[in-house]
This record gives sequence, C-alpha cells and structure tokens, in this order.
Amino acid sequence: MTTIEFVTVEAADPSAAEAFYAAAFEGLGRVRVRASQEPTSGFRGLTLSLVVSQPGTVDALVGSAVDGGATVVKPAAKSLWGYGGVVQAPDGTIWTLASSSKKDTGPATRQVDDFVLQLGVTDVAATRQFCADRGLVVAKSYGRTYVQFDTGPVRLALIKRAALAKNAGVAPDGTGSHRLVIGGDAGSFTDPDGFVWEAASA
Repeated sequence: MTTIEFVTVEAADPSAAEAFYAAAFEGLGRVRVRASQEPTSGFRGLTLSLVVSQPGTVDALVGSAVDGGATVVKPAAKSLWGYGGVVQAPDGTIWTLASSSKKDTGPATRQVDDFVLQLGVTDVAATRQFCADRGLVVAKSYGRTYVQFDTGPVRLALIKRAALAKNAGVAPDGTGSHRLVIGGDAGSFTDPDGFVWEAASA
C-alpha cells in the first residue's frame, strides 16, 4: 500500500509556523514546515482536516488554534453530518476540525483520530486514476465528486475545487503556489493539479 507519511507546509516565516503547529495541534507529528517565498493568493486548493471523537475536542482544538493566531473561517457548529468548524493558520493553510458525533460522551481531549488531506482538483476521475497508477488504493469513491484513498498516517481525499472551497467557507479563486508538499512513498512528481509530491526520505 502506498502511504502518505507527512505534509510539509511552506511558510514565509517557518519559525512562526512551527511554533503555531506545536501549540495548536501538539503531538500531531505529521506536519513539517519549511521556508518558501513563492507567491500565492486566495484559496490554495486544499484543506487539512483533523477528525476527532466529539464536539468538545473540536472546540478545544479550535480554541488552541485561535490562541496561537489562527482566524476562524467558519465557527464550530452542528450540521447534518456532525459537528465542526474551519480555521486558517497564520501561514494561510486552511484547517477543518470535525467530529461525526453531535454530543460529547466524556471530557474533551486533544486526541486526533484521523488526519485527512483534501485536495481540490479539476477532474476527480482523472486525478483518481493518476493516483491509482502510482499505487494509491481507493477506500471510498462517489463517482466524479469524491474519492478517498487508504494512504495510512495521512489520508488523501479528492473533491472538486469549487466544492472544497464551499465546504471550507472561502471563495474558490486563487493563484500561485499551493504552499504544501506531500511526503510519502509514491515517489517525486507533480500531479495534474500542480500539487508537489516528494519521496518521504527526501
């Protein structure tokens, strides 16, 4: 099985970004940071998602992110599918924090059950095939609208760019660098939507 071991966030101020992630999402362990001055504006075509067990944990993570300097994009609230909210890190990366549960069953923790990288793509079917050709195994698929791969520590999901932006509560327009590199054992390449993949040992 082809896995994604980590993601590398590219930030103008890597020291500040590292401090933010250590404080906001301590112990996550799947986010690296490096410097980049590549131009970027608007929606970068991706979100990083932390899936947790209950609303109280969502609120705790949103709170620590905001304390660290994140901006609330969508306040945490109940929805048809559960409970969640969206924040934007100081480096510009959009994070969704969510639980399928609408009620707490115990004290809030900081335990993360799943870490999901969602990519907004032009053609879900074409990018799915591109990924499958590189050894990624499909776990869930809803035709041309959504695909999730079984990629181990960091799960990968594909969704159309406009739909992902809508889910995140931002405008879909954006240009320049994605400011994110995907690290795993699929190899080093750039995919059809311009996302950069690197071998995990690189």
